[in-house]
Amino acid sequence: MSTVRTIVVDDFEPFRRYLRSTLGRRPGLQVIGEASDGLEAVQKVEELKPDLILLDIGLPTLNGIQACQRMSIVAPHAKIVFVTQENDADVAREILGNSPRAYVLKLDANSDLLHAVDAVLEGKQFVSTGLKHLTWAEQPRQTVESAER
Repeated sequence: MSTVRTIVVDDFEPFRRYLRSTLGRRPGLQVIGEASDGLEAVQKVEELKPDLILLDIGLPTLNGIQACQRMSIVAPHAKIVFVTQENDADVAREILGNSPRAYVLKLDANSDLLHAVDAVLEGKQFVSTGLKHLTWAEQPRQTVESAER
């Protein structure tokens, strides 16, 4: 497998450091950039063209949803893993849609993050353990990975 070039986006530097460390445990994942706000993230994604983006929702300048919309234009091939404190079911459904994305709660990142990364790199969706109570009636069941590991 070739190297997966990754950008980490979160406004809290200690959490970005945690994400870098977690990704560093997985061979083949390389962090090529970081951003602390949504606008900076879009600029880095456009410049560096990553394969994978770890993206918070609660960001300054542009929130993660707005940043994702712009990133989809400048780097349409990039896979996105949302890593957030936002545990609202409607927000998760809106973000996931029918795209191969992942939604990981920060509280579940220790157990779910690398599973989520694997899922999106395989073209699947992933929903964090803390959101497994959601119903996905409007989506095909086989596209949603669950974190019941």
